Amino acid sequence: MANKDNVKIDVKNLNLWYGQNHALHDINAELYENKITALIGPSGCGKSTFLRCINRMNDLIPIVNIKGEIIIDNKNIYDKDVDEVSVRKKIGMVFQQPNPFPKSIYENVAYAPLKHGIIKKGKECDELVETSLIKAGLWNEVKDKLTDPGTSLSGGQQQRLCIARTIAVKPEVILMDEPTSALDPISTEKIEALMLELKEDYSIITVTHNMQQAARVADYTAFFHLGKLIEYDVTDTIFVNPSNKKTEDYITGRFG
Repeated sequence: MANKDNVKIDVKNLNLWYGQNHALHDINAELYENKITALIGPSGCGKSTFLRCINRMNDLIPIVNIKGEIIIDNKNIYDKDVDEVSVRKKIGMVFQQPNPFPKSIYENVAYAPLKHGIIKKGKECDELVETSLIKAGLWNEVKDKLTDPGTSLSGGQQQRLCIARTIAVKPEVILMDEPTSALDPISTEKIEALMLELKEDYSIITVTHNMQQAARVADYTAFFHLGKLIEYDVTDTIFVNPSNKKTEDYITGRFG
């Protein structure tokens, strides 16, 4: 796919096995800077597994074996000299179910930056918390109750708090694993609007089961089926004029 956009993540011949099960087959893709890439496909086709390869979350599963390269800023994150914690600092993750820490709203955002020594307690920390909550579109709703528990917020607010928490460690890439599937339509709309704002500063890769969502927010869309990347292109092309029959069948609802 000839393209003028800057490549942020270059995936080369990525294969993954869970024990004997070959779950990802020879994935090759260039994911672009300051763009939203949606990963679509039926359940169990490898989307979330692929997403978790990008921040080495699969390393936490003992039976996983990974071959291939994921190159970010000219460095393969699977090289022996790369520390997976540093990878996860650069690449934030937002999960399907909002999962705030059992701490105050303020501490949810401040915890990781303080722990990693990105900032010091006091004014610097206050400013980071405020900036992160503003970027996550949550500040006006919570600025008078920063000491309340994060778990006291509504589902949609909790998800935006998790996004603020992700932004606070100053990542370059944000991974989202079906970030709106547990939310109502209004909260979903807010998160989608937020994603479009956030791509100004971050490269976003999102897994979604919602075709309309991919069509609304994604610049690029990748269609996975049975652990293979079947087609990857500009979103309009994938939805209007896919080159693969399987992609067309999935998008038109013939299977999946």
